[in-house]
Amino acid sequence: MKTKKWVGVVMLLAVVAAACGDSANDSSSGSGQTGGATDGGSTIKVGILHSLSGTMAISEVSVRDAELLAIEEINAKGGVLGKKIEAKVEDGASDWPTFAEKAQKLISVDKVATTFGGWTSASRKAMLPVFEKNKALLWYPVQYEGLETSPYIFYSGATTNQQIIPGMDYLKAQGKTKIFLVGSDYVFPRTANKEIKAYAAANGITIVGEEYTPLGHTEYSTVVNKLKDAKPDAVFNTLNGDSNVAFFKQFKSGGLTAATMPVMSVSVAEEETRGIGAENIAGHLTAWNYYQTTDTPANKTFVAAYKAKFGQNRVTDDPIEAGYVQVYLWAAAVTKAGTTEVEAVKKAADGITFDAPEGKVTIDGATQHIYKTARIGVVQPDGLIKEVSASPTPIKPDPYLKSYPWAAGLS
Repeated sequence: MKTKKWVGVVMLLAVVAAACGDSANDSSSGSGQTGGATDGGSTIKVGILHSLSGTMAISEVSVRDAELLAIEEINAKGGVLGKKIEAKVEDGASDWPTFAEKAQKLISVDKVATTFGGWTSASRKAMLPVFEKNKALLWYPVQYEGLETSPYIFYSGATTNQQIIPGMDYLKAQGKTKIFLVGSDYVFPRTANKEIKAYAAANGITIVGEEYTPLGHTEYSTVVNKLKDAKPDAVFNTLNGDSNVAFFKQFKSGGLTAATMPVMSVSVAEEETRGIGAENIAGHLTAWNYYQTTDTPANKTFVAAYKAKFGQNRVTDDPIEAGYVQVYLWAAAVTKAGTTEVEAVKKAADGITFDAPEGKVTIDGATQHIYKTARIGVVQPDGLIKEVSASPTPIKPDPYLKSYPWAAGLS
């Protein structure tokens, strides 16, 4: 971190200490968040913390919108514990130290009952010690690389065995035995690719190349040339943010096609496809747990409400849906607990089910992850994604891959 950033952190913490006095110390010693539910106020404050600027804004702004939509719907039905939910929105600015700073502000200054936020694993890793120190709750809505649990994080996106492994299972079933790995240079792609390489070694698949670029990178001609030389059967893509726009445009302009070298992406959904341009990505593959086209009654209602609120040209996607769903799951846990007190909410959350747009989801109390259905899709010419394969039932979360012998030693 740069010196200027450290100065900012110190100044922020000084403001927090001055504003909060002993209350911040009380929180970190075990009282947990309570927000407005126990202070006699008429609202329960919650934090929303996503990148509203920078390279990750292409993905995270819409997740914020979905969380606000869920809050609006819950408030219209009377709120939680007889109180309306009040959102405190902060911008992580695609900068991991900023996520940590804003998380501390939401907890200590705004005194939120919980926070919904993050996208990249780097942002989550930056926030994790803040929430653990303060014994405060974070709900994280995006698929990630697994190999993590925290007593103060609920993971409403997929863990590895609910997305990455089903993606590799699909490629294997399609006879793809030579895979090239392309990812952004941070924790999620590198850890995911470590898992993919272990899977490949146990399943007769050869990794013929592995390339990383910084978040926000836009020059992919060298990577495209390496793909041409390696001639993989498929590419497994863990790029994040607007780097995907440059990658897919240059992939196509370099003469590569989905028909001869399909790309399986785990961080490109309908929202990112809008930025990439459907003409540049149609025919390529995705692994998620939800698509706008997912055929459930709850999804028809959700898509209609989202478009009515934010515009008919807007799309829904997996992290958008997970952001929406996690607000409802938190509200259900608070209602069951009868309080926003953290330990009570955590205990109440175990086993809660919700008829989500993606289908039935259930909170696994042991891991604080969600049972989710795995879905493989193909990007269509209109930018939507058509499901071509799905798990028969929701998959129990296994963040440490304990049920996979080939994964021994990864954690």
